[in-house]
Amino acid sequence: MKGSFRSYFIDNEGKEHTVQIAIEDWFVSDFYSYITQTPATLFVEALEDSTIFQMTYDDIEGLCKEIHGLSEYFRITTERAFAFSRKRALSNLSMTAEERYLEILERYPNIVKRVPQKVIASYLGFTPEFLSKIRKNLTSKT
Repeated sequence: MKGSFRSYFIDNEGKEHTVQIAIEDWFVSDFYSYITQTPATLFVEALEDSTIFQMTYDDIEGLCKEIHGLSEYFRITTERAFAFSRKRALSNLSMTAEERYLEILERYPNIVKRVPQKVIASYLGFTPEFLSKIRKNLTSKT
């Protein structure tokens, strides 16, 4: 409802990898865990003072059975989450680090302003130091 969040996992070496960044009116969750009803593998962290609205799987499923419009809303939300996840995977495979950073700047300028650079770097798959180099390089180009 208010705030910014990230979902992340910790690899075998203890390094954090940001999977999702979310702001107001977005969902943040371990969607795989939610859909399969298995234990979560992702952590969710508030990055700002936040207000959340939390519902259990059973609550959501019950409401969706009663209210068709809500069921449609969750279907569309899930489809969009899948589409954005696929887009991100393809971007990671086909774009340079600089191109990925420019894409997040263009698509989500509010997120870049609100979220710590180390989280942005983790989301993009590189270190904060490498992100600083990219930003410096972009500044020198303009």
